[in-house]
Amino acid sequence: MAKKKDTDPNYKVIAENRRARHDYAIEDDLECGIVLMGSEVKSLRNGGANIAESYAEVDDGELWLVNGSIAPYEQAKTWGHDERRRRKLLASKKELARLWNATQRKGMTLVPLVLYFNHKGLVKIKIGIAKGKKLHDKRADDAKHDWKRQQARLLRERG
Repeated sequence: MAKKKDTDPNYKVIAENRRARHDYAIEDDLECGIVLMGSEVKSLRNGGANIAESYAEVDDGELWLVNGSIAPYEQAKTWGHDERRRRKLLASKKELARLWNATQRKGMTLVPLVLYFNHKGLVKIKIGIAKGKKLHDKRADDAKHDWKRQQARLLRERG
């Protein structure tokens, strides 16, 4: 499936939360649709989005993206959109129940990982069910990452 995404001309990453994998231990992820206005989609086609400071929450049986930023679209002056409004995410009732249980009982959080156009040209967002890392966990991961990089360098020098 990964090869199809690489070669598909419609698949395009709009925004990525690179700090999420550093700050959180991602246990599971979920692909959701997102309810947008026309000017928001136009702005996303221009690449104007940021999900770095955003999070998702289950509120009153619905899934919401909070604090996600989509830049205003210049040509939509009259019918524009609010840049940081709460946006509804689309997920099944079964998935919503699982997300709510994870956040309420297990003390986890919902972190947006990637905002992208899928192969059909629809905007999708990948939400990760995550637990926050402690400082010593981050240091251990950094040390492991450095060791793998050094191993690769040593193997290149040998061969």
